Amino acid sequence: MQAKQKMHIYNLFPLLAGKLSNWGGHMKRASDMGFNWIFINPIQELGPSGSLYSISDYFSINPAFLNGKNKKSGDEQVKDVVKEARELGLGMMTDLVINHCSTGSELLKTHPEWFQWEARGKVAHPFAFEDGKKVVWKDLAKFDYGDHREERGGKKKDLKHLEELFKFFKSVVENLIGMGFEGFRCDAAYQVPNRFWERLIREIKEKHPQVLFLAETLGCPPDQTRRTASAGFDYIFNSSKWWDLKGHWLIEQYALTREIAPSISFPESHDTERLAQELGGSVEGMKQRYLFSALFSAGVMIPMGFEFGLKKKLHVVNTTPQDWPASLEETEMDLREFIKTVNEIKASHTLFAEEAPTAMLPYENPNVLVMWKASSQSSEESLLILNKDYKGKQLFQTEAVQKFLQAGAPVVDISPEYRLDYVPSPFEYDLRPGQGILLITTR
Repeated sequence: MQAKQKMHIYNLFPLLAGKLSNWGGHMKRASDMGFNWIFINPIQELGPSGSLYSISDYFSINPAFLNGKNKKSGDEQVKDVVKEARELGLGMMTDLVINHCSTGSELLKTHPEWFQWEARGKVAHPFAFEDGKKVVWKDLAKFDYGDHREERGGKKKDLKHLEELFKFFKSVVENLIGMGFEGFRCDAAYQVPNRFWERLIREIKEKHPQVLFLAETLGCPPDQTRRTASAGFDYIFNSSKWWDLKGHWLIEQYALTREIAPSISFPESHDTERLAQELGGSVEGMKQRYLFSALFSAGVMIPMGFEFGLKKKLHVVNTTPQDWPASLEETEMDLREFIKTVNEIKASHTLFAEEAPTAMLPYENPNVLVMWKASSQSSEESLLILNKDYKGKQLFQTEAVQKFLQAGAPVVDISPEYRLDYVPSPFEYDLRPGQGILLITTR
């Protein structure tokens, strides 16, 4: 499936970036690396837990991000940041959290009928299963979308509140669009019924056709992801971050969803451990995973600090601006040039901006990944030869790389590093740790 536009996303984590007035430098750095979207996690006023995803007031900006000396309102300060982003060629998207709100929100008092309630008058909390264990977020109150149609005892629920709930969240989206946001990462999208998303997306796009909706469906089985994406979402997020570069499941999931909506890969996110921590600070491993993420699917995203190999996990409550390095020269690594080059390659070829037919081809060395892609929108065809081993060299050899391709035209090396002037036949190459050779041709 062809993507609607190039999606190179930089997640500016607001608790790490600090006040809105400090965001300019981070956005400039993202633009310089070839990102064209800034995604920020929720910036609305929070409940008692202080979690970014525990929103108490959808129409007020978190005072922690505002400059107290600035006489402008919170909304106006956000508009100024969005304007600054646009001048850098960046679109702005933010989280849309409509599955739940903070248990400290006034909405529970003013509109109790909007929520799910358990026995003894306790509001229902959202939950998920992680490693087989049920995790309940007790600081969150779950909205009632009518997916639980009966009360205890079999009494049918009154669903008249759904229209009010819809109008409320439509006004939330309109308010954010009014500040300049043109994209929404829909948090826990699979926990909100499709009929709600279908109407919301349709009515917003009728008035604002440029606005994009991205479904967060991580942890869902492919069929559930397909159902959620079919509500009209422009993009979904795939699970390539968790792939071990060996199993069959990633391509199977990709094949099941790619015709429904294009997807976005990421080597790490604000919900995961830092990749640099997982890899023991390996520069080669970081490059390997970013290259694969960028080339695997239509879109790519990294969180703030990935480019410097930061190891401390982002936290929706405890992260502070003090976790950002005082001097970037003292960071363990600097991947900015590598990321910029990969993003330039991705932006220059239609093939890498779509959900193209993709296969992991068999090869005799199990430590070498051979990924084939062919565009359905152009005549481009590519081959990624990737060293899975980021600690040691691996040999790749073949009588001719053309045997992995459908095209008969000559191949050109467009790798981000160590680019070859020509690709000989037979071809033998000692891949450096984590190195990827990227070849492209036309059918």
